[in-house]
Amino acid sequence: MNQLDRLLGIMERLRDPQTGCPWDNAQTFATIAPYTLEETYEVLDAIAREDFDDLRGELGDLLFQVVFYARMAEEQGRFNFSDICRAISDKLERRHPHIFGEANFADSEQVLANWEKTKSAERAEKAQHSALDDIPESLPALMRAYKIQKRCAAVGFDWTTLGPVVDKVHEELDEVMHEANQAVVDEAKLEEEIGDLLFATVNLSRHLGSKAEIALQKANRKFERRFREVEKIIAARGVKLDDATLDQMENAWCEVKRQEADK
Repeated sequence: MNQLDRLLGIMERLRDPQTGCPWDNAQTFATIAPYTLEETYEVLDAIAREDFDDLRGELGDLLFQVVFYARMAEEQGRFNFSDICRAISDKLERRHPHIFGEANFADSEQVLANWEKTKSAERAEKAQHSALDDIPESLPALMRAYKIQKRCAAVGFDWTTLGPVVDKVHEELDEVMHEANQAVVDEAKLEEEIGDLLFATVNLSRHLGSKAEIALQKANRKFERRFREVEKIIAARGVKLDDATLDQMENAWCEVKRQEADK
């Protein structure tokens, strides 16, 4: 028995109505969904940490989510694991005609252009006629903004130079500050302008060849690493963090940055 068959067999036993696990039997697509998101982020975290032993286990956890959905769908007579494998195999062959067909593309840009063209045709077959159809609402906001912008760019709705992109960021920042400086702040309007600023910043990141979601994750990790060092420095000086002044914390922050620069 190969390991995939073993995993599918384990899932079948867990969901057995008579002898299976009560918890597994109680689950539905909706109740499992949050675990899928959690497992996805744990995979990404292991990759970011370059912990490949951990990644092996996290990928297994993520695969189990797919197996779980497949089992529930099979019980409902909708599809099974083989159908999932067939669907992705068909899609990959269809979207790589230069590998599995007779098409020829000169470079990766032509490959990506054909990929988007094929996806557009697939959306049309599903009566999804907008370029923005099938972008999941549940994506993290930065990632969804990136995908929306990328789809629009694929049909030509995009700036071709960096100048207007940068100008838009400055414009949106000015609008945020205009709302923030009102005598009576309209919180809803301010939130809207902050959203526009974030959207414009994602666009700048995209034009510079970076994915804002990944960039912000890295910034979060950098900030967290530095702040933990600040905590250590403050504690080493016999001061409780709650009692430390802003100047003391800023001085410690600068010290951490200097230490990093010296490495």
